[in-house]
Amino acid sequence: MRHLRPNRTLPFLSAFGVLAMGGSLVPPHAQAALFGAREVAQERFVLVAAPIGDGTRAQLNIYEQITDRRPCFAVSGANPARVDPLLGTFDFTGICTRYIDANGYSLRVGETDLGTVYRISVVRSGNDNILLATPHRGKTGPEMIIARTNGQGAGFLQFTPKPGWRLMRRQFGTRALGHLYIYRDEWPGASTAAPAGTPAAPSPTPAAEVPGSNAPQSTTAPSRSTPSTTAPAAKTPRTPAPAGAAAPNGSAPAATAAPTAVPASVPPTSTTTPRPQ
Repeated sequence: MRHLRPNRTLPFLSAFGVLAMGGSLVPPHAQAALFGAREVAQERFVLVAAPIGDGTRAQLNIYEQITDRRPCFAVSGANPARVDPLLGTFDFTGICTRYIDANGYSLRVGETDLGTVYRISVVRSGNDNILLATPHRGKTGPEMIIARTNGQGAGFLQFTPKPGWRLMRRQFGTRALGHLYIYRDEWPGASTAAPAGTPAAPSPTPAAEVPGSNAPQSTTAPSRSTPSTTAPAAKTPRTPAPAGAAAPNGSAPAATAAPTAVPASVPPTSTTTPRPQ
């Protein structure tokens, strides 16, 4: 019996296969740094609500036209637009690509790869089909409507993405991978503008417009000097106080105290004539 030697390259190939198929084993916070996103020509793709079983349910398919050798799909009508999946009628290898499940596409917002956090499903809602992103069980996050068919009907229907959503291709370094992102630059409703009703910060007032800006700051208005009704002491010769009398605390006599009367016939005790004021 022939014995086969074990292939020691399988671990490497398996790891690379995980990267190529989407890297589902890498946590979301690591995927943000590991994988990038590359722009694609949106007109070469179509998002389809593909019927399952008896047609009461549907799932997302994405068809891509790689080359122009043969058309991969045809779209007709509106509200809803119908899709004819022509790639199902011939060997489309090298001509078309078909992405039919989470191995082929996942959700991404900005720099965050949400493939292990969100699932993407088709939900019937009244007379419409909605492409809805919802968190996996045990995960948190808002539900997001990605696209609508804008009507109900049998067969394959085209999804029209809501504003802000588009397709991008996953890349590893400079290498484009066979995985698509249903992508948005930021979370729906996110904005860098201040919320409505937030008062703006007041503008500083120029110093020239502030009353008294050049004067010392004080909460009390400066008092206006009132001329005294009492003649200045320099104009009236000062008479020594009677013996035994002293001003309290060395201060001048109170205003209510009458000065000692000096007879007009008594000359000033000072030998110096007061200078006229």
